[in-house]
Amino acid sequence: MPSRRHFIQGSASLLTLAAAAPLLPSLAFAAPAPLIQRTIPSSGQQIPVIGLGTSQTFNVSLDDDSLKPLDGVMRAFINGGGTLIDTAPSYGASEEVTGELLKRTGTQGKAFLATKISATGRERGLAQFEASLNALQTDKLDLVQVHNLQDTRTQLALLRELREQGKVRYIGITHYIESAHDDLLEVLAEEKVDFVQLNYSVGERNAEKRLLPYCADNGIATLINRPFQRAQLLNRVKGKPLPEWAMEADATSWAQLLLKFILANEAVTAVIPATSNPRYMADNIKGGIGRLPDAALRERIVQAFS
Repeated sequence: MPSRRHFIQGSASLLTLAAAAPLLPSLAFAAPAPLIQRTIPSSGQQIPVIGLGTSQTFNVSLDDDSLKPLDGVMRAFINGGGTLIDTAPSYGASEEVTGELLKRTGTQGKAFLATKISATGRERGLAQFEASLNALQTDKLDLVQVHNLQDTRTQLALLRELREQGKVRYIGITHYIESAHDDLLEVLAEEKVDFVQLNYSVGERNAEKRLLPYCADNGIATLINRPFQRAQLLNRVKGKPLPEWAMEADATSWAQLLLKFILANEAVTAVIPATSNPRYMADNIKGGIGRLPDAALRERIVQAFS
């Protein structure tokens, strides 16, 4: 059974072609089957279950050498059927890089753009939002989230104003550590939002207890960050062959298995792994294609990463 590395090596030539060629839906390396899509409860809109995170990976300078591999990432993502790109002002140059890559690849209209507000006070929040529009080279955003619950109620009030003005379609809140899950639940009980972004993975399963069930019961879409725990989970299986039973979930790499574990929870709307490598992006896309593990297979995945 091929490892992530073997899968990547086998598709290297196709991805080299992709990085150099115009962005076309019929590119040879495009996903052989469509990405699974899930519904945003507040609107009924469907989005692909594999998104693209940009924390750290897109924080580079805007010179051609720095952007070249990320150009390949964007092409692999869009051609694979992905749309949701998650970024933030606090991710350094990531918003500006995202905007430039979408412009270079001619794919602004294909992206579902999600960013965040991490400011205190209405005026600072508004200024940050306007800076995000400029950096992302757009006049409206699909989703804006209050980052890590900073000045949450003030910023949610601002986002509702912006939504009424047609500048934002969806609003949400975020955090990235398990100890904040109760805080997220407290806000969700008092404030109506469309999305919540949280950490959830094989190694961090606290969200299964209350947060994900609450979102499922109350019609709140969920975005999952840190699916690989900053590569810690992949490092645990480095050099180990992928078990044969992985094919029961149509997984051909450890990364796909981790993503499919998350997506097997029906309360998950989309997962947003980050990468600066086009080959890893193509691999991640396959995590949202084909069968997902049942309860018994999910337990085997847990044991494999224990």
